[in-house]
Parts: sequence; structure tokens; C-alpha cells
Amino acid sequence: MTDLRIAGVDGDGMLEQWRHVHNAVVPPAAMSAQEARERQGWYRLANAYLGEVLVGCSTVRPPAGERKVATVIARVLPGFRRRGFGTAIHDEALAHARLLGAETVETCVLAVNEDGLRFAERHGYAEIDRYVLDGERDEWVDLRLSPGGPPH
Repeated sequence: MTDLRIAGVDGDGMLEQWRHVHNAVVPPAAMSAQEARERQGWYRLANAYLGEVLVGCSTVRPPAGERKVATVIARVLPGFRRRGFGTAIHDEALAHARLLGAETVETCVLAVNEDGLRFAERHGYAEIDRYVLDGERDEWVDLRLSPGGPPH
């Protein structure tokens, strides 16, 4: 895993790679190129590469509100899971959120993504809410990182 490189999305090619991972991991929330460009204006998007091979991506929504809540989302393509890449991607994104001043960190996972829920729980997150967005059918789970941070 020493060859894992995480880089902020820069340019259309990297943005398309980020969108590819996002859409592969959360197909019910698949987004268009325009929606990805909008996200890039609001959030910090990053891609993770093993050598030159794309393995995952992350999103950091900057801290907001009185509690300075940031959202950290790590995604790993199915063929690269259970090899430590998710932890590396998550830890890098979490560090970025902390640099932005996050006091509270949350994540969100598609409820049917059992791997994602287990990953979040193993990394110190606890469920705080389940919901279905207006006009949709898919259930989402919001989780909050315990104040002590990740247990690993």
C-alpha cells in the first residue's frame, strides 16, 4: 500500500474519475458531470490511486453550524476493498476536515451498503439518523464520529 497516492481533484479528467467512483459506489445517488462540478465548488474532492490505478475517492464537506460539523465520506471501488485503502482515504479526509476546523465529524452511507456501515462503525462512527430523501426510495444512514476519534 506504500504506492497509495491521494490527490485533490484538479481538472476535468480527475473530476470524471471522482464521479466514476462515486457513481459506482452509490448508484442511487449517481450524479451528472454538471452535478460533480457543482460539488467541486462546494466541497473538497480527492482521488486515491495505487500507482496510476484509481482505487477510490473522498469528499469533505467543510465545517458548518455552531458545532462546526464536517462530513467526511470515503469510497473504495469494490475490487480494492479490504486492503486498507479505505482507512488511508478516510484518515486523509478526516485530517483535512480537522485542518478546516471541524469539531464534529459525520459521514453518510447508503443503508444497503453493509460494507460501508461496518467500515464506519469500525472507525468509531455511531448511527444518529436514518432517512429517505423526498421523492426517493433509498434509505441513508448518518453516523457521527465519537469524540475520541477513530479507534485504530
